[in-house]
Amino acid sequence: MPDAPATVLLLHGQPGTVADWDGVVARLDGRADTLAVSRPGWDGVNRPRDLAGNADAAVAALDAHGAEGAVVVGHSLGAAVAAWLAATRPDRVTALVLAAPAANRAALYALDRWLAAPVAGDVAAAATLGGLGLALAIAPVRRRIADATRLDEGYLRTAGAVVRRPAAWRAYASEQRALVRGLPELERRLGTIGAPTTIIAGRHDPIVPARATEALRRQIPGARLEHSAAAGHLVPQRDPAIVVAAILSTLDR
Repeated sequence: MPDAPATVLLLHGQPGTVADWDGVVARLDGRADTLAVSRPGWDGVNRPRDLAGNADAAVAALDAHGAEGAVVVGHSLGAAVAAWLAATRPDRVTALVLAAPAANRAALYALDRWLAAPVAGDVAAAATLGGLGLALAIAPVRRRIADATRLDEGYLRTAGAVVRRPAAWRAYASEQRALVRGLPELERRLGTIGAPTTIIAGRHDPIVPARATEALRRQIPGARLEHSAAAGHLVPQRDPAIVVAAILSTLDR
């Protein structure tokens, strides 16, 4: 009998949904057993958690799926969760693909620390996500955004519905605080990661600067750094082909 396809665990960013991975899943076309999960705080059930809590939830998802290990693919904050998982539960991670990763302190701006403030961060999250959600609810505006960003209008409609929810505002603010607190400890663990790692950076990413991905390449032993000319920060949505290529390359190795 042929071997069962390898499991690929997909961890979205902040804000995010499993729909962020639709292009990746479609292009894998059954060549891997894909498991896209809604992280705590974004699943409509669980409260947001820190990096360690997110990693625990990822392990629980693998257990429920019957997968011992997986190629773990994370986007943005989800990449920090993936790296934490690889550092703390190496038995569950066969390889890492980190897309536009917010996984070290070099990825933080002063704005990130302001957004992590107890009161100001909550207000800013509500204003920013709520305003974005309202804009995406207006069909002509949504179509203009889809044209400008080259994102699917259906995806934007789904994303808009997510970020209009007060629970999403709370999750965003809580995760900002968890990220600012957790990245120093994650950085101390990056050098212990033994899983083959591919980092994918958008050429013009306004969220995660090039200095962060370059530093991350040095911090994770043997990590490879690739660049997407087509994507800014939204690598899985704008350039799913480069993510799929990294996954398949990992599976071939």
